[in-house]
Amino acid sequence: MPLALWALTLSAFAIGTTEFVIVGLIPTIAANLDVSLPSAGLLVSLYALGVAIGAPVLTALTGRVPRKFLLLGLMALFTVGNLVAWQAPGYEALIIARVLTGLAHGVFFSIGSTIATGLVPKEKAASAIALMFSGLTVALVTGVPLGTFIGQTFGWQSTFLAVSGLGVIAFFGSLILIPRELAQTRPSTLLSQFAVLGKPRLLLVYAMTALGYGGSFTAFTYLAPMLEQVSGFQASATGLLMLVYGVSVAVGNVWGGRLADRKGPVRALQIIFAGLAGVLLLLAITASSQWLVVLTVLLWGAVAFGNVAGLQLYVVQQAERETPHAVDVASGLNIAAFNVGIAFGAWVGGHIVTQLGIMATPWIGALIVFVALALTTWSGALDRRTEAALSSTA
Repeated sequence: MPLALWALTLSAFAIGTTEFVIVGLIPTIAANLDVSLPSAGLLVSLYALGVAIGAPVLTALTGRVPRKFLLLGLMALFTVGNLVAWQAPGYEALIIARVLTGLAHGVFFSIGSTIATGLVPKEKAASAIALMFSGLTVALVTGVPLGTFIGQTFGWQSTFLAVSGLGVIAFFGSLILIPRELAQTRPSTLLSQFAVLGKPRLLLVYAMTALGYGGSFTAFTYLAPMLEQVSGFQASATGLLMLVYGVSVAVGNVWGGRLADRKGPVRALQIIFAGLAGVLLLLAITASSQWLVVLTVLLWGAVAFGNVAGLQLYVVQQAERETPHAVDVASGLNIAAFNVGIAFGAWVGGHIVTQLGIMATPWIGALIVFVALALTTWSGALDRRTEAALSSTA
């Protein structure tokens, strides 16, 4: 693989770290800025909304901008956003910083795949994309726990300074290693994206994505305060528990992809959503025991992101039938749906913490995931009905 691809992977690592590290720092930020836990949790929601808006809208608006110039601009925006977070004098400034970095995140992953495939021969395109996205997985395994440790030890602002340092390295890596002339695909217009959103079957998949992740993040956003207040862990242990979660996520990603290949996306998603709902219900029981909650977090990681491959494969399959001219747009909108789910889950979780207490987040999150499971089952039934109708007319 060319060195330029590693520059993209480093960028993905930095972006993945800043997205998820906030979860481990929510209690620290809430105490330091004198805001409530739900207010600190909004930092997760607003970042995700920045991604959801940035991915489709800004990608369309920047479609004619040269790819290398756009990539460098995104990493500069990402670095500035994290520097603003480092120096944020208060809660409002931190919100602005999170939105800025979220916008950069959304566009980066929209264009990153096409840049990655343009760097390698056609037969290595899938491997190139997988290598770039491995930066996200590595961020969950190493970047998030390390960033949480830094924030717990030196103050949460130090974490954002460290991530901005990664942004600087990624910027200069891209400047030096990414070729000036890159293949540029025909830009997707906002109208083409609205056309995709007019297809009910694709909207159903997006709802599955948003609710599946929304249910998980209803509880995950408030995992750190739960571990401290209910399980009795010291704040310094949060980073280690995030490491346990991240390792399990890495294994779950591989397992989920193989399950989708073997059983098909619908059946794989049914299994993973059922497992995710079950783990969230289990968390409501085991949170008060330190040993049991660690095992539950390990199980949670195995299923929390295991549905990514199945959901992306399924939306591509539906798009090939419903909007064959806009498969890339449909796939990109599913990334936006992931982040809408994260924003929704963190927002709902904040209201639950305020009204019912933190221990209501796991079982309500499980109910939301059960809705995603029901939608998945319904979508599978519609697929069978469509296939039967096509067979009868053949």
